[in-house]
Amino acid sequence: MPKLRGEAFWRETLRSAHYVVAPMVDQSELAWRLLSRRHGAQLCYTPMLHAQVFLRDANYRRENLYGEACPEDRPLIVQFCANDPEVFVQAALLAQDYCDAIDLNLGCPQMIAKRGHYGAFLQEEWDLLQRMILLANEKLSVPITCKIRVFPDIDKTVKYAQMLEKAGCQLLTVHGRTKEQKGPLAGVASWEHIQAVRKAVNIPVFANGNIQCLSDVEECIRKTGVHGVMSAEGNLHNPALFEGRNPLVWEMAEEYLEIVRKYPCPLSYVRAHLFKLWHHTLQVYQQLREELAKVKTLEGIVDVNRELKLRCQEEIANQKEGEKPKEGLPFFHWICQPYIRAGPKERCRENGDCGTEKSVRGKRALEEEEDGNSELLSKNKQKKKLRNPNKSFDPSLKPKYAKCDQCGNPKGNKCVFNMCRGCCKKRAFKEVADCPGHGLLFKTKYEKSLSWQHSQRGIQTPEISQRGDAELGETAVLKEAGDS
Repeated sequence: MPKLRGEAFWRETLRSAHYVVAPMVDQSELAWRLLSRRHGAQLCYTPMLHAQVFLRDANYRRENLYGEACPEDRPLIVQFCANDPEVFVQAALLAQDYCDAIDLNLGCPQMIAKRGHYGAFLQEEWDLLQRMILLANEKLSVPITCKIRVFPDIDKTVKYAQMLEKAGCQLLTVHGRTKEQKGPLAGVASWEHIQAVRKAVNIPVFANGNIQCLSDVEECIRKTGVHGVMSAEGNLHNPALFEGRNPLVWEMAEEYLEIVRKYPCPLSYVRAHLFKLWHHTLQVYQQLREELAKVKTLEGIVDVNRELKLRCQEEIANQKEGEKPKEGLPFFHWICQPYIRAGPKERCRENGDCGTEKSVRGKRALEEEEDGNSELLSKNKQKKKLRNPNKSFDPSLKPKYAKCDQCGNPKGNKCVFNMCRGCCKKRAFKEVADCPGHGLLFKTKYEKSLSWQHSQRGIQTPEISQRGDAELGETAVLKEAGDS
């Protein structure tokens, strides 16, 4: 059966999905996807997976995709970050039987994407992207889709989208922000860019950005004409967003924790989800915030969740008639609701340092220091500087690590194979060789084993000979007795 394309793929395979949960690193895992699907989500993406790691690491594949079969978790799109056509396609071939489409991440704006040269930092490399999508479209049995960020210029964004469509992309998700718009400088996503792309291409388009409640979804579809709307942060704070409900936080938290018992995931994922769900409540109960940060078991997280619920129920019981939510919230803090990020100006006023660069540092501190454009340090680096006044954060003084010949990770300085420890171990085992640099002594241990075996044979040989001589002697005596 030929694979479906464009509108037919969206209608039949994706079941005309309008409500979409975004791919979120360490946050759109199976348990969260199932919770979201129960409350209105019609299509989910996996977290962004690293194509090269997925290709070489069986454990990574098992933990992120090859886990327990779950028929309810469909339709599902697996998202990869990659910058090499062959690696991307080989990884996608390993994943295609477990999903309905493969998505290429061209939207991640974080520093890790810049260092790894993927995500939004590939948006200027149109030749490379064409080759990646053309090869994937040719080799895969499922459609290839893309998630992009926009350029400041609408015309360039439209040409970018048309190029991806021509290369073989069957569905496009457009995040209406540039790669520079993130963290405290995220600002408002441009639906104008999204609308222009929707009008310019003949494949389905999803919109991403400015989605905090169901009315935002409906307004976005009306204004842009897109096929569906994707939510990330809005979904994390209210997994019932697509139902148009604002449930009690503990209801969503308890339901999620029950799913986690059935479909386990790393504790860090669970903790991060509860920090999002209980965001406003944890501003009130700071002690419980600290306990949630320190707890090391799922049962411990369940206990903190229970205590938060009891505190809120007690607060509700003591509530005065006509009392309104505090801190300008639309609902009381124990109700799932949007978290609106403070923009640069608001953050500036909150900190009382308007007009200084410090007011918009946030997560951009590291990036600016990496680029060498700022002498200011993040809070974390300031603490390190206090502990060690001689420490330097100048990028030019950082040691340059040579890469492993096999996988691209930093190699061991004294490795005889010029590899990282993982690749070195595999090769040394295969070739029965030593690598003193990584402390691997397969050859030495093998030779010791042979030596021990030879010594054991040397000890046993005389005994065997004596036993054999004795048996021969006995046989001769019996023979003589028989002859006489």
